[in-house]
Amino acid sequence: MDLSLVDLAPIPEGGTATEAFENTIERARHAEELGYSRFWVAEHHDFTDRLASTTPEVLMGNLAAHTSDIRIGSGTVLLNHYSPYKVAESFGVLDALAPGRIDCGLGRATGNPVSDFALQDDRSERQQPTDHAGKIEEVAAHLYDGFDDDHRFSELSLSRSRESIPDVWVLGSSPSSAAIAGDLGLRYCFAAFIRPKPAVRAFEVYRDHFQPSDMGAGPDEPHGMLAANVTCAETDEEAARLRSVPEANRQRLRRGQIDRPPIHSVETAIDELGHVPDPTPSTLAPGDWPRQVSGSPETVRDLLDQMAAQTGVDEIIVQNQFADPEDELRSHELLAEAADLTPR
Repeated sequence: MDLSLVDLAPIPEGGTATEAFENTIERARHAEELGYSRFWVAEHHDFTDRLASTTPEVLMGNLAAHTSDIRIGSGTVLLNHYSPYKVAESFGVLDALAPGRIDCGLGRATGNPVSDFALQDDRSERQQPTDHAGKIEEVAAHLYDGFDDDHRFSELSLSRSRESIPDVWVLGSSPSSAAIAGDLGLRYCFAAFIRPKPAVRAFEVYRDHFQPSDMGAGPDEPHGMLAANVTCAETDEEAARLRSVPEANRQRLRRGQIDRPPIHSVETAIDELGHVPDPTPSTLAPGDWPRQVSGSPETVRDLLDQMAAQTGVDEIIVQNQFADPEDELRSHELLAEAADLTPR
């Protein structure tokens, strides 16, 4: 099984975005050494007391400069806020900086209404839903020279390496995003840590809809990846204890308490939950996965094998939420051992 990582650049307690990015660079280099396939960074707005990753296309350039082999990507660029041409230009430059190593992950999401409004280019009216599939296709067409000769954008060009083109991924958490990826013939990543229930169905839809891209922007056959929140430690019980942090953060989100101070200790998370989480069950039924899974290397390997078999994927990208950065690095080491990754 191939493993990858997605990083949120969490702000350390009493720290700054600068320190958060330094830690993200350390995790990327560590992931490369361990044999992970990809290292993606997220886009989150107006959480700058806890998350520094607001502009993946900027952070990716720095990560590429501090690594040499691992693929660097966006998980995700929120395309509902941006011009497809500008996104394609950014990723063309990234391709020139790190030829053959760039993943262009595209998705959509709404967040804080104020930050959503601030991201709009036209503030004279409320932002309307956009043609998400059309915008993804337009990004791919800019990158892969896919416009017809009579299209108004056919003469536009990008700064790029000319040795390679970024891989375009559709990211989502519903069967509708899977259908978009399949119809466009692009790679697809499903966020099971957001909505685990429709994961199996989403990949069925993706494969049913898949037809190779006319412009060569995707693979010849369906290529899917599952995104999961995974906590790994030496024992199932210790991993469950560390999992209290993402569990408590999820509880806050459900209660609308996102303005509370960030959780910086396992003890605080356990106090908020009122208990230590139980270990993840050893058997995961399709459509009944938890949003966060945890366990020893052997347990996690078995859990991820079940999730991969049920969805038909051969790659999983892992998101974490840890109070202690050292626990996170150790989790990545244990996961790499469990998946038999080849160190670089």
